[in-house]
Amino acid sequence: MKKLFVDLGYTPRDIFNALHGDSRLIFNDVENGRRIDIFLDVFEMCHKFNFKDRLLLDKYTIPLVDLLATKLQVVEITEREYRDIISLIHDHEVSDSNDPEAINGTYYAQLCAGDWGVYKTFSINLQNILNALPGYKLDPESDKLVQKRIQDLQNRMENVPKSTKWKIRASIGEKKQWYELPERDKEVVDSRIATGPTGPTDPSAPANSKN
Repeated sequence: MKKLFVDLGYTPRDIFNALHGDSRLIFNDVENGRRIDIFLDVFEMCHKFNFKDRLLLDKYTIPLVDLLATKLQVVEITEREYRDIISLIHDHEVSDSNDPEAINGTYYAQLCAGDWGVYKTFSINLQNILNALPGYKLDPESDKLVQKRIQDLQNRMENVPKSTKWKIRASIGEKKQWYELPERDKEVVDSRIATGPTGPTDPSAPANSKN
């Protein structure tokens, strides 16, 4: 995989990859200003999801419900995620199966029932999207469809039975932070290690700092 991206013209973020290469790799296409993030089995940003047993459920990508989870887990959510989530929910029905063209609502509810923090972030983001929906000026039929599917997801996450662990964490609530804030994306630069007279250096690191 490392060789593939180098052959495609990407440069590895050497120090990051050396430190985190068992779980995550980053490659930059400096010329075109593009960045590739590779998560190995486990997706870990604001929340953590293990996709190791999910990768074979769809031929080309992770299932739609897992893709939705990667969007809904963003705490400092942006306009881009809003649009992605609305598009995903508009284009795919919520079902109770692993139909590759549908969002598995049963599995979605299980994700929320297994982790109060995931439930909390998903709840906030779905409600915020529902509140913001009029501003996207969808045609009436599309607006009604998206509302209905969001409400379906909300009902599923509320009604699914919760574990004792979930209830204990819920009792603590927002007094304890329930998410992580990942490192902000760095500028796409050539961050290969260059060996100088004082040893390895990272060209992307600011002066007088250590990466």
